[in-house]
Amino acid sequence: MEHDRKFVTVNPLFARPGENTVASKYELSDDQMLPETAYQIVHDETMLDGNARLNLATFVGTWMDDHAKRLYAESFDKNMIDKDEYPQTAAIEENCWRILAKLWNCPDPAGTIGTSTVGSSEACMLGGLALKRRWQQSRRAAGKSTERPNMVMSSAVQVCWEKFCNYWDIEARYVPISEEHKTFDGVGLDAFVDENTIGVVAILGVTYTGMYEPVKRIAEALDAIQAKTGLDVAIHVDAASGGMIAPFLQPDLEWDFRLERVHSISTSGHKYGLVYPGLGWVIWRSVDLLPEDLIFKVSYLGGDMPTFALNFSRPAAQVLLQYYLFLRLGRDGYTQVQQASHDVATYLAAGIAKLGPFELWNDGTDIPVFAWRLKDDHSKNWTLYHLSDRLRTEGWLVPAYPMPADLQDITVQRIVVRNGMSMDLADKFLVDMAKQTDYLNRLDSPMPIETQPAFHH
Repeated sequence: MEHDRKFVTVNPLFARPGENTVASKYELSDDQMLPETAYQIVHDETMLDGNARLNLATFVGTWMDDHAKRLYAESFDKNMIDKDEYPQTAAIEENCWRILAKLWNCPDPAGTIGTSTVGSSEACMLGGLALKRRWQQSRRAAGKSTERPNMVMSSAVQVCWEKFCNYWDIEARYVPISEEHKTFDGVGLDAFVDENTIGVVAILGVTYTGMYEPVKRIAEALDAIQAKTGLDVAIHVDAASGGMIAPFLQPDLEWDFRLERVHSISTSGHKYGLVYPGLGWVIWRSVDLLPEDLIFKVSYLGGDMPTFALNFSRPAAQVLLQYYLFLRLGRDGYTQVQQASHDVATYLAAGIAKLGPFELWNDGTDIPVFAWRLKDDHSKNWTLYHLSDRLRTEGWLVPAYPMPADLQDITVQRIVVRNGMSMDLADKFLVDMAKQTDYLNRLDSPMPIETQPAFHH
């Protein structure tokens, strides 16, 4: 027995029983495993993933400083819903959404209401639920039917809105984008809005391309509709990305609570809020715009807590990380960080445009995101899907995908520049892209066309 213990202690890691056999994947094994062995197995398997820092497909933050990592490790055992046991964490959550309310020019930050969420998808759904409930209450008060609600949005909308309409039995009305109208801009909106419209979604930073939808012009179109028909339709701004860019880089852009028709705004703390996933925020312009009957008062672990969320137990660590960054960076720091990403995006866009075969769809001057397509006169021997595969051999993850309805015959590639993408890395990317483009241009026969996986925008 003494010999067995000594063997386990001194035996090299990869010669131990757990490491020199294949671990069970789909059922629990009968025996235990040493913690360092279990760790090594998981660690080694995840080495097969792409390098997160080189993932130019994701909006999700992939870098935080060492102080943030320490704070994360100290707080990942806290449950955000348990506000009676963790009252200071609850206070910090409120601090954060009040900071955002001020950042988004709420006329009375003290009179607003908001909450953190697991991500901006949950935040969008909460904003949509508030619009639906207010519409239902208004219709009932007028003695009208609450059947067949609809919501109006761009055809380039993020998939969470498709989910929202599906899950809550709402007709989704998609305003198509086109070469002439590259974003939903309010033109022709009256053809989509009627008395059953619960609200209009405007996107500050379209996922497909990174472009801002002009919220003010959409609001003006709704003003004209109200003047003509009497219909008073609210806007929810899905500012998943732009909500943490525009206040710092485009402060004069009117997209937020400066527009009275904007009832609610959501953003993603784990995108340009610069926090690790997952964290979202949603804020209403005033308390009365969030129907009281959507807020649950829950007796939980000794306290009576109001809660408005799709999830119940969820991590509090990301909320604390957001507050850390608000304290750490302030307006000046956020401006510097977002400007750096913006500079890298425009540098990359200009570099790609110079390579020859590519035509920019946009240039990264809204959020630090841009897309491009192949020119009509490029070599027919390859596509952007082939370029995506070639870039992957260099370690870069750059998606290629079709545009939404009415433009689905156009394929684009997109780059998302996040904090951590340095100018030096950007220069390295341009070198690799030029190399792979040259490789493809020298092909003397067409590359095989393979079925591409769906783009989960």
